[in-house]
Amino acid sequence: MQDLAKITSLTGWPEIRKSLETSFSSTLQMPSYENVDLQIRIAEENEVRGLTRRQIVFTLTETELAMAWLFLPEGREDVPGILCCHHETPYGKDECAGLEGNSRMAFAQHYAELGYVTLAMDMPTVNRRASSKREPYDTTAFYRENRKTSFAGKTLADHRRALDIFSEVKRVDPTRIGVIGHGIGGLNALLLSACDDRVQACVASCGFTRFATDKNAGIWPHIENTVLYPEIKKCASDKTFPFDWEHILALAAPTPLQIITSLSNSVHDNPKSCQKAVSSAAKIYKLLGAPGAIDHFTHHDGHVVAPETIEVADDWFERWL
Repeated sequence: MQDLAKITSLTGWPEIRKSLETSFSSTLQMPSYENVDLQIRIAEENEVRGLTRRQIVFTLTETELAMAWLFLPEGREDVPGILCCHHETPYGKDECAGLEGNSRMAFAQHYAELGYVTLAMDMPTVNRRASSKREPYDTTAFYRENRKTSFAGKTLADHRRALDIFSEVKRVDPTRIGVIGHGIGGLNALLLSACDDRVQACVASCGFTRFATDKNAGIWPHIENTVLYPEIKKCASDKTFPFDWEHILALAAPTPLQIITSLSNSVHDNPKSCQKAVSSAAKIYKLLGAPGAIDHFTHHDGHVVAPETIEVADDWFERWL
């Protein structure tokens, strides 16, 4: 595993980055949708609190469709877009849209009210993409049908496809795209930032702990049937991981990252290890001339989105988008 602390100049970084990208890609086994034309259909449209809320249907593959909520603030042009990744809730995108669940998780509605175009879609196995025979986030059936793709890789490919939608919305400035998520949504937001240069700002709350300190690496905490990446799970017994979270964060550099971690009542085994990952990745940010583009905010509110968390996220997007 590459020790980022030993990188003292940019001379060797391109080669190291390429190696990390290869390892990242091999581990996540992400499917490609590049050869499938993006087709979007409006299934429903409503005016809500001064916003236009559309339910859209779009193509992932030639045989797979997905649904999303698209929010458009009225009377605004060339505005930033924010992809909102839901946390480990059965409501999926509907919670992001403020239709179900916890109102503090209604990221899509919240940021649309602040003037951003926002988008939220369901992860596989959740809400409109759920199987009637399985609980949400149960990946058992997924792996029976997808032997060469990880669940995290599939979700990552879906979110990359969601970014394509912003390029089709004429009111969005494609050079100002952000992503936000809490819990498993925070993990998804970081993975997207690591592999897609279109992301210009990211806020990730309670999304990870380092594999090296995770008793159940490769599995989402407290949901044992949610295997995110089988290759990482295989490495958990002897702790010989191909990379860790500091490498994922470094791959995102110099994209602005706001990491938010709960130090009390966290779902993760060792949330304090997040600081080690951030500190290591920060060395790469500094070498790239962006020392202020990665930040770590900690709190003791547990695995929740508190009002203070929203304030931190709001400030981050206002600063970078």
